Amino acid sequence: MIDSAATFPKTARLRKRVEFLQLASAKNKTTARGFLIVWRENDKQVTRLGITASKKIGCAVVRNRVKRYLREFFRHNRDRMAAMDINVIARRESALMEYPDFVRELNKAFRIIGMSPCSRAVCSL
Repeated sequence: MIDSAATFPKTARLRKRVEFLQLASAKNKTTARGFLIVWRENDKQVTRLGITASKKIGCAVVRNRVKRYLREFFRHNRDRMAAMDINVIARRESALMEYPDFVRELNKAFRIIGMSPCSRAVCSL
């Protein structure tokens, strides 16, 4: 039996261009080494992820690896996230990173927006 928390269903994805465009105008942005993360709260009671990896970061093999690492991180951490839409924009530096580096950098960035294993109030103590 597949653990539902470790899947990446369509309801957990940003899929339409208009969703990405609405998110692009959001004021909440943060950076991590290799990434720009844009987010805003939604009313869907589910966290949704969008990934942008342009040709600037590398060939298709590199872009797909970056996207695969991002999806894997999201699958393992989405149950600790508030209901919001997130777009992770990969930068050139992300193409040189291995999975442990992704996890470290994304944990740093998501801690800023309240998506760490502990809540924002507990982390600030």
